[in-house]
Amino acid sequence: QVQLVESGGGLVQAGGSLRLSCIASGITFSLNAMGWYRQAPGEQREWVATISSGGLKNYGDAVKGRFAISRDNAKNTVYLQMNSLTPEDTAVYYCNLGGWSSRPGPYWGQGTQVSVSS
Repeated sequence: QVQLVESGGGLVQAGGSLRLSCIASGITFSLNAMGWYRQAPGEQREWVATISSGGLKNYGDAVKGRFAISRDNAKNTVYLQMNSLTPEDTAVYYCNLGGWSSRPGPYWGQGTQVSVSS
């Protein structure tokens, strides 16, 4: 059974940073692409970043240059380092397994709330 568990969300002031983590279990983590998506209140879910099994990275335009995705296969963990946060980054952030870019895979975490105050 695949499980994805996110952590690291919280409240931060504009211009601040947060690092999200997602631990995966029930799969061979190193063989799978991983991604982060977000959903703000009243909005559709938005692709944030993805990283392939080989470490290739891809970012949505809204976060390019500010966010960085990485993975540690020894820990079955994918990270999202978020810098220069703005109130527009406020959303629930979801970890995803098996997708690429704007096409998510079938497995999702429960989400972690990120709130950025102005």
